[in-house]
Amino acid sequence: MQTPSVREQNTTNPFSTLIQFWDDVKVVAGPYWYPTKAEGRAFVDVIRSWGMLILLLLLIFGIVGGNAANSYWNRYVVDLVIEERNIEKYESTLWLSSLIVVGMVLLVTSLRYIRKKIILDWYKWLNNYILDKYLSNQAYYKINFKSDVDNPDQRLAQEIEPITSNAVRFSTTFLEKVLEIGSALLIVWTVYPEIAFYLIIYTIIGNLIAISLNQVISKVNQEELAFKADFAYCLTHVRNHAESIAFFHGEKEELNIIQRRFNNVIETAERRLSLERGQDAFGRAYQSAIGVFSMFILTPLFLQDKIDYGEINQISFACFMFSNALGELIGEFGVSGRFSSYVKRFAQFSDTLEAVSQEPEKVNTIKVVEENRLAFEDVTLKTPNYEQVIVENLTLTVQPGAGLLIVGPSGRGKSSLLRAIAGLWNAGTGRLVRPPLKDVLFLPQRPYIILGTLREQLLYPHTDRKMSDKELEQILQQVNLQHLLTRVNGFDTEVPWENILSLGEQQRLAFARLLITHPSFTILDEATSALDLNNEGNLYQQLQENKTTFISVGHRESLFNYHQWVLELSQTSSWQLVSIEDYQLQKGLAIKSVKKEQITIDIAPRKECKIEPISSVVITEIVGLSHQEIKNLTDYSLATIRTKASQGKPITTNNNVTYRYNKDPKVLKWIID
Repeated sequence: MQTPSVREQNTTNPFSTLIQFWDDVKVVAGPYWYPTKAEGRAFVDVIRSWGMLILLLLLIFGIVGGNAANSYWNRYVVDLVIEERNIEKYESTLWLSSLIVVGMVLLVTSLRYIRKKIILDWYKWLNNYILDKYLSNQAYYKINFKSDVDNPDQRLAQEIEPITSNAVRFSTTFLEKVLEIGSALLIVWTVYPEIAFYLIIYTIIGNLIAISLNQVISKVNQEELAFKADFAYCLTHVRNHAESIAFFHGEKEELNIIQRRFNNVIETAERRLSLERGQDAFGRAYQSAIGVFSMFILTPLFLQDKIDYGEINQISFACFMFSNALGELIGEFGVSGRFSSYVKRFAQFSDTLEAVSQEPEKVNTIKVVEENRLAFEDVTLKTPNYEQVIVENLTLTVQPGAGLLIVGPSGRGKSSLLRAIAGLWNAGTGRLVRPPLKDVLFLPQRPYIILGTLREQLLYPHTDRKMSDKELEQILQQVNLQHLLTRVNGFDTEVPWENILSLGEQQRLAFARLLITHPSFTILDEATSALDLNNEGNLYQQLQENKTTFISVGHRESLFNYHQWVLELSQTSSWQLVSIEDYQLQKGLAIKSVKKEQITIDIAPRKECKIEPISSVVITEIVGLSHQEIKNLTDYSLATIRTKASQGKPITTNNNVTYRYNKDPKVLKWIID
């Protein structure tokens, strides 16, 4: 079921945009400034944050009040110079004027430091807060198929810091400039009330126009943020798939794709620049007109001796303070547009993380029971959106030490069963019995390679485990990776492993983790698809020697040698569980007899029947390889392999083994030449 990423808005309510913006702000600011949950911030941290905020507000009041008081002091000094022409009194004012300057410098410096400190602390906490939500309850995984939120990495890396910096800067600047406007109006009112009245009307009209312009720019800002995120993701996609692009020589097509997304960024940026040009022109004209207006009124009054020069100087200073504050306030409306865009995307992201982390109501889910065994009890598994049934009424028990191979057509849910075991997918009904996940190791087809040293690669996910270099060297030898130490300087050198290791080496590295962890249960999703038969056999034999219970997903017929049972999923949601021998007889596969110990898997379908243990059974050994298996061992395409098979030409694999295709209708396999 899709989780909406955009909140519903009431378009019939004229104040819906403002209401929605306030709701989004509460999502961003609430957990930090006013936590209401017990697991929120510590009380002492909240008090510290509020203390810094109160100090910031006091500094703002101090600066604005100091500027207002300074206007009266300057008026007094000007009157001494112009009216009284008293040099002694003027010299006596210099020390106080110097003290005022030093005091204002200290206040402004402290204000800027406290503001940056609040921004940094809030950003640090907010980043950790959203990362915790992102990595809790596997939200980072579920968000990819349960919502339409785009580019979560972009939102985490580039859109959190602007929220805190813009929020604090806009709030403090808004308060500071409103206070400056108010103090300027008060100063003007005490000298000449008529001018103050005109300034109030002028301010109201100008701000209404500024807000209207800002709403248009805000919409463009939101589009630009989305296009920038798409562009950044496109570049990351190229980096992650560089080898595949190089094989296809797809540079031209990739450039076209990148260029299209970059053009979207440029087009929205140009629209924003055009709108901001108009906003800047309005702000500059609006600000400049105040000075002209004030002088137009004050000059005749001075000539008529109705006010003195000191009052003109004070009113001029107040008008300058008023116009400067008004200009910065209008400029901040543009910042508020970008701020609202960031806040909206963050709120959507945060709400979606919470939604995907919660179990949906009034839907059926598979019940999970933790025991030291693995069993499906009448399990019907569905896709996370509940739209497709993957397997129906699956009932089987995997006994300790057994090996189960899951096969079936591509796209029929083999890997989905493994996701159900891991708890990633739980849509459906029935009961899943499995050991605690700490006792289970999952090996995917493309292993996860972390950003770290070789030691950390081997010990992952328990990188704090203590193992000597000698022990790690022995592990590398067991999986034929001892040559890795010749590529780097020891186990503690950090290199881009994903770029320097082949897929086969990555799969062997994953097996090395298995040998270090010694899990009771191992799940392998085509974990040997890139390995030659010798390395595959070596790794599976070590699994058997460690008495590990394992379930494999794979297409290679060589896997039959290491498992006792086959679970086959059909094109529909049906299934069958048979022994390796019976499955090969069903499929008419060429076999060679070898004796191997048999371990039982219990199956209890509708009539709760069980398969009894068998002491020994004839297990198959494949004497040839299919086209797909040859493809996995070479750099040839399937079309080339089929052509060589029809022409009777040999193929040499990457490990220098030569195969020739046997056209005997009873064989039809690639065999060693």
